[in-house]
Amino acid sequence: MSEAAIACRVCGAASPHVYGGRVLGHDVGYHDCGTCGYFQTETPHWLEQAYSAAINDVDTGILWRNQRNLRRVMMTLAAFGRLQGRVVDHAGGYGILVRLLRDAGVDARWQDKYCANLVARGFEADDGPCDLLTAFEVFEHFEQPLDELRSMLTRAPLVLLSTELVRTDAPPAPDWWYLGATHGQHIGFFRSRTLAWMARALGVHHASDGRQLHLFSRTPIPARWRRLQRVHRLAPLIARWRLKSLRERDHDALAGAAPP
Repeated sequence: MSEAAIACRVCGAASPHVYGGRVLGHDVGYHDCGTCGYFQTETPHWLEQAYSAAINDVDTGILWRNQRNLRRVMMTLAAFGRLQGRVVDHAGGYGILVRLLRDAGVDARWQDKYCANLVARGFEADDGPCDLLTAFEVFEHFEQPLDELRSMLTRAPLVLLSTELVRTDAPPAPDWWYLGATHGQHIGFFRSRTLAWMARALGVHHASDGRQLHLFSRTPIPARWRRLQRVHRLAPLIARWRLKSLRERDHDALAGAAPP
């Protein structure tokens, strides 16, 4: 572990070393960028070890989180008048969110380079455009998050993501749970000003709940997006009024009666 400054993986500025920690048996340095506020590990040389399983064993919140994200996605689509649009869940894991969205009536598709699609098979995404791209609990895994966001915004006008923010100007505590030292998959962490810097760099609009949910858009973000996120528990009512479940149609398609 070197204590020298390294280049910030978001803005490229010098990112000084602030402390060290243990990750999967490795001594790892953590660096804090004073320019954009990105907090990052040193170059992550342990990722092959970290991704021996795509879904880490300590992720006990996976089902609860997908149920909540279902409501967040629906409220985002409603805010932009795109309930009939197509959603692609980037790094969609086992396919849980895609299946929940399709059950609610949203045309959602799955993509993930590293995980097996277990519950949304047959509804994999192609390389075409979509109305909304979601990336829940993904950006803290990226080595080059700005490049990843740029690529996503060439495909979709809206990118909805979740990642826990560093909420202080000081570095997070070395025992902050979100550093994920037990699984080693989290390698970069954002402050609100980091997200704002990324939006400016890409020339797009940005909104956030200030905690964990964040939206990037190629068009201005209506104020109702924040209002609808505050009442996201009402999303099932919107589904009941405005959408029809795709469950039966999907069954027929997968059984060979119609294309998915």
